[in-house]
Order: sequence, then structure tokens, then C-alpha cells
Amino acid sequence: MTRPGRPGAAAAAFLFVAIIYLSGCHPSRPSLSPLPPEVKSVEGYASLRLTEDRTTVKSRFSFIFVLPSQGRIDVKDPLGRAVASLFIEENDSYFVLPSKKIYWGADREEAMAKFLGFALSPQEMASLLTGKLEELDGWDVEKDDRNRVIRGRRDALRFEVSQFFSDSRVPRLIALAHAEASGSLRVLRLNFNQPLKKETFRLAFLGDKDYTAATWAEIEKWLRHED
Repeated sequence: MTRPGRPGAAAAAFLFVAIIYLSGCHPSRPSLSPLPPEVKSVEGYASLRLTEDRTTVKSRFSFIFVLPSQGRIDVKDPLGRAVASLFIEENDSYFVLPSKKIYWGADREEAMAKFLGFALSPQEMASLLTGKLEELDGWDVEKDDRNRVIRGRRDALRFEVSQFFSDSRVPRLIALAHAEASGSLRVLRLNFNQPLKKETFRLAFLGDKDYTAATWAEIEKWLRHED
């Protein structure tokens, strides 16, 4: 199982870009499709408020997690163009800036910690979003009198659900806390088992001569100048 990594000190750089570009391109009201008996994929929009090193930033982003090990998180501008994308594979992940034609490769745990401030696998993210973390090994959870998961922990990582989508066990507002970072995740739209677009996880940029591999320091430098 993926273990919680140390929160990435540069996470705020990515989130700073996200709040600039996504402030006007998210659903106007929360939307939830019916939760199927078996969840094979989860996709939607969410907003994240992250406090780290006494700095608080906010972002909105789209996401898709295909179980058990794939995921993609996209920051887009109001016209729907990709500003930054995080491709998550079983072992490796790639953070891409299309406008700069650069990408950064890392293991999945490190990449998720850079973005979210906490290291969570696609399976854990999907289970958290659907209220089913009790099904995973390593998590201690607490339920309310309606059998909904309301809080839990794994090692130093803790979460608490303060809002649910109406008439469901699906969380809408989740507080997350780790030793060095804390935040809240608000789900704006959630769909399940949608047809997968052919290009969703295509890593063509890895073989594109126009794209260049970069260090995280170089990625962070570009992110800080996206405004």
C-alpha cells in the first residue's frame, strides 16, 4: 500500500496556477450520478484548500481515477485548454506543462504529495470520494448512525467528512490533515464508470521530440510565472 509521504513544499506553486485558471470553469451546482454497486472509475471536479508552511492556497481541477492504479488530474483555463496535467500510473507519474513543452517524471507517491500535500493512490482517492475507505487495508474509520464513513486515519494522515451529497453516503466536503499540511476537499461533480476517452492516459509527449524532461525546480519556476 502507498504510504503517506512528506508533503511537498512546492505544492503551493501548482495550486497557485490552479486558482488563476479555474475560477470560472466549474459546475455551478453540485452534481452526483447514481453510485453503482461496483465502481470501476470515478471522475469529476473538485476544489482544494491547502495550508502548508503557513501559506493557504485554493484550486479547482478535474480528475479521473480508473481502478486500481491509473489517474489523471487536469488544470484548465476558462477555454478548456490544459495548463497543467498530472498523469498517474501504477508506479510512475508525469507532471506536464503543455504550453512550455516540458514534463517532470517521479514515482506516484512523490507526485501526489506535490499536488495534494498527501500521498494517496488512485484506489484510495476513489474510495475516499465514494465513502468506501473501510474496504481498504490500513485505514481505521468511524461511521455514523446511518452507516456513513465520517472520519478515519492511516498513520499520520487523517480525514473527516463534514458534508455529504443529499440522500447518499458520498462525501461532499472532506477535511484532510497531516503532520505538515492540512486542507479541505470539496467535490463539485462526481460521475462513475463513464466511457473512457482514448486519449485520457496517452503519454505521447514522452516520445515527442518537442517535449523536454525537466526537474521539479524547473517546473516550479515556470509555475510561478504562469500568472
